[in-house]
Amino acid sequence: MTTAREIMHSGAICVQENETLEAAARRMKELDVGALPICGPDDRLHGIITDRDIVLKCVAKGKDPKTMTAGQLEQGKPVTIDAEAEADRVLRAMEEHKIRRLPVIDNHRLVGMISEADLARHLPEDQVGHFVEVICAAP
Repeated sequence: MTTAREIMHSGAICVQENETLEAAARRMKELDVGALPICGPDDRLHGIITDRDIVLKCVAKGKDPKTMTAGQLEQGKPVTIDAEAEADRVLRAMEEHKIRRLPVIDNHRLVGMISEADLARHLPEDQVGHFVEVICAAP
């Protein structure tokens, strides 16, 4: 059975809690990604920030992305998956929480991220199709 480690994109790069949203947006552009994990000084995962978060929770509210930090957008404990979890568990977690990106953890450390594109590359079409239906379904 395929594991989260086999599906994930390894080498996820964190934005630090104290970094500005402007810096986070630049890093997203450089990496061509729509989300970054937020890590604290302990290098542990504290949250995830998306390009949408920056627009809706900062820019659209008239706040300054040059001064607002990634840590200010953290909300609750992020949903994660163990690196050795099987693909069906990965899909269940993403479907249950209606998330499009899932951090992968090994020994309490972030080792990668799973996105919709990663699922499409590594899983059968019918599983990916069902995932998309569930995620895109009205609440």
